[in-house]
Amino acid sequence: MYYSPYMQYYYPNPVMPSYVRVFHASPNAPGVDVYANGKLIAKDLKYKEFTKYLSLVPGKYTILVFPSGATTNPVINTSIDVLPNASYTVAATGTLQNIKPLIIPDTASPLLPGKSQLKFVHLSPNAPMVDLTLSDGTILFRNIEFREISPNLMVSPGNLTLQLRLAGTNKVVLNAPNQLIKLNRYYTIYAVGIVNNKPPLQIITALDKSSY
Repeated sequence: MYYSPYMQYYYPNPVMPSYVRVFHASPNAPGVDVYANGKLIAKDLKYKEFTKYLSLVPGKYTILVFPSGATTNPVINTSIDVLPNASYTVAATGTLQNIKPLIIPDTASPLLPGKSQLKFVHLSPNAPMVDLTLSDGTILFRNIEFREISPNLMVSPGNLTLQLRLAGTNKVVLNAPNQLIKLNRYYTIYAVGIVNNKPPLQIITALDKSSY
């Protein structure tokens, strides 16, 4: 082993940190408190809000989600195996009556020159299977159902108008203009909300950890 007097510590096998954030995507659920292995990591997280990415030592974590201020009867009780040098989003999905976690790996493929990366996650509990398209009808992701995570897709950056269409048809159920996709970034596009009710169907475009 090489030793330098300038080295205060030596790590023969350094462990790369991993990162996890939580996304509140349950449209009729109240604000929630989130615990990881008994430690409070988010307080009063409200619908459509994300926590920051939290740095975690790789390992197994128990994630508990409670209505804000409560510490008994969690609405979500799940475990996640956090792998080294990996990033995840844990989404609270579905309506309050059948709320469930969805663990979304924020995978980052090497980008081609001039490109960015997208993936799509369908989190609208009463929406049917959909296609995510551009305004000219170009299909980005096809036949995505509730709680499904699409593959990754390389796209050219730009200010995009995204549309949700009933799968296999030209019927547009949501038009989302001004979705700014910057060069060399990684994004997840989430469909959230309730079709023909409140809170309404909506697209949220979020940066993933590899963009930071």
